[in-house]
Amino acid sequence: MLTLDAITTLALASILYLLGVYIVNHINVLKRLCIPAPVIGGLLFAILVAILQSLNILTIKLDSEFIQNFFMLAFFTTIGLGASLKLLKLGGKVLIIYFIFCGVMAFCQNVIGVSLAKVLNISPLLGLTAGSMSMEGGHGNAAAYGQTIKDLGIDSAVTAALAAATLGLVAGGLIGGPVVKYLINKYQLQPEQAEAMTKDYGKSESNTYLNKRMAPTTVFLLQFSIVAICMAIGSYIGNTFTDITNINIPIYVGAMFVAVIIRNVSEYSNLQLIDMKIVDRISDISLSLFLSIALMSIQLTEIYQLAIPLIIIVLVQVIFIVLFSVFILFRGLGKNYDAAVMVGGFIGHGLGATPNAMANLDVITKKYGASPKAYLVVPIVGAFLIDLLGVPIVTIFINVFK
Repeated sequence: MLTLDAITTLALASILYLLGVYIVNHINVLKRLCIPAPVIGGLLFAILVAILQSLNILTIKLDSEFIQNFFMLAFFTTIGLGASLKLLKLGGKVLIIYFIFCGVMAFCQNVIGVSLAKVLNISPLLGLTAGSMSMEGGHGNAAAYGQTIKDLGIDSAVTAALAAATLGLVAGGLIGGPVVKYLINKYQLQPEQAEAMTKDYGKSESNTYLNKRMAPTTVFLLQFSIVAICMAIGSYIGNTFTDITNINIPIYVGAMFVAVIIRNVSEYSNLQLIDMKIVDRISDISLSLFLSIALMSIQLTEIYQLAIPLIIIVLVQVIFIVLFSVFILFRGLGKNYDAAVMVGGFIGHGLGATPNAMANLDVITKKYGASPKAYLVVPIVGAFLIDLLGVPIVTIFINVFK
C-alpha cells in the first residue's frame, strides 16, 4: 500500500488539475461540453488507482479529508459573498420567477431520485445522490453532499454523486441547444430589437475604492481574511446547530449564510469591503482543487453495482427537465424569445453547471440573436443565488431519509 500525506495529496491534485486543463484545451468535445478540467484530471487518476487495485498491483491511499473540506468550505463561502440582493433587484420579476422555478426543480429532482431509488431497490440516500445535489448542484455540491451522506453510512455516496454529476453535465451541454431551437422554430420567436448586452453578471469587477487606498497584496489579504472569518464563524454556527437540533447540515452551510450577511451589510452600509474579482479568483482556485481532490479520491471499484440504477435515474432527470422547461418554465417566463433562451441556460445549470448554461446561451444567441435579459438572469441565479434554495432543500431531504 502507498499512502500519500496531505501535502503530497495537495501537490498531486494541483498537477492533475493542470493536466486536466491541458486535455480539455486539446480535445474539442470536452471543451465544447464545458467539462471541468479538475474532473478530467481527477477522474483519470481514479481510473488508474482502480486498475492498479483490481490487478492487485498497488493500493493507493490518500490523506485528503482535511484539505478537501478546507477548499470546499472556502468555495461555498465565496458563493455566499457573491449573493447580492442588489443584483436580485436588478433582475426584476423575471429573475424572481426563474429563481423560484430553480427551487421547484431542485425539489422535483430529489423526489425523482428518492422515488426511483425505492423502485430500483437501493437506499433513498443513494437516490438523492442523483437528485438536485448532482444535477442542479453540479460537481461541487455532489462532492460536498456526497460526503455528508457518506458520513451517514453510505460508503459509495461520494462516488455515486460525482458519477451522476458527470452524466448530468454532459447531458446539459448536449440537449440545451436543441430544445431551444425547437421552441424558437415552433413558436417562430424573434429577439427584441434591443442593444446587445452580453455582460456576464456572474463575474464582477475590481473594487476601485479598496484598490485606491490599499496595496494589491493588502486587498487580497483582506478578501482572504473575510473568507476565513466567514469559514470560522459559519463552521462554529453549523456545528452548534447540528449538536443542538440533531439535524445534519454540510459544514459549509453556516459559512455560506454568514458570507451572504457580510456581503449585503457591506453593500447597504457602503463599507465596500468586498472585491468580487479577487473573491472570484479565490472561488475558482478553491473549486478546482476541491474537485480535483474529490475526484481523485473516489473509489470506482465501489460503483459497479450502482451503474445501472444511476444511469436510469439520470435519464429520467434529463427527460423531466426537458418537459418541465418546455411546458412550465418557458410559459412561466413569458413564452417569448428571451424565455426560450433562458430555457437553454436552465437546462445547462439544471443538469450541469453555470459554465454549461453560459455556453448554451452563447451558442443560441450567436445563431438567433441577442437576449440581454437571459444574460442578466441566468448567471446571477446560476452562479450565486441557486444554492440559497438548493442547500436547504437537499438538507431537508437528507434528514428526512437518513
